Amino acid sequence: MQEALVEAGRAEALAEVPIGAVVVHDGNIIGRGHNLRETDQDPTAHAEMIAIRQAAGNLGSWRLLDCTLYVTLEPCVMCMGGIILARIPQLVYGCRDPRVGAVGSIYNLAEDERFNHQVEVREGVLGERCSEQLRDFFRRLREKKKNAKLKRD
Repeated sequence: MQEALVEAGRAEALAEVPIGAVVVHDGNIIGRGHNLRETDQDPTAHAEMIAIRQAAGNLGSWRLLDCTLYVTLEPCVMCMGGIILARIPQLVYGCRDPRVGAVGSIYNLAEDERFNHQVEVREGVLGERCSEQLRDFFRRLREKKKNAKLKRD
């Protein structure tokens, strides 16, 4: 999770929402990603999707069996779809996303038996640190917008 936090910091340095992800296979990181939605103007450029694409390329297979995905924030529906389709057996995430989380907050796609693959989930790993990073980012963003508005008025 430490490495996922490093990736989140890379996103934040680009003024992106600080979410980071890494895919681990046999103790090695084979995929890294951080949010790039604003940078790339791509709605699918979530940290998890980027890390999954890189991991699949490095393994030479779309099936990411025996891998674990670490991500700082609970994945959304799109990312959980990618996790399920990639056959990732384990997901570890830092903090919940009460607005769009698809691993228990709004939906729980990880355990939905209608899919042909379920995902073992561990939540709350470095959760306070992950949550704090997001809270601080959005607090600074609100302050920046407020100050910009005051300058215009």
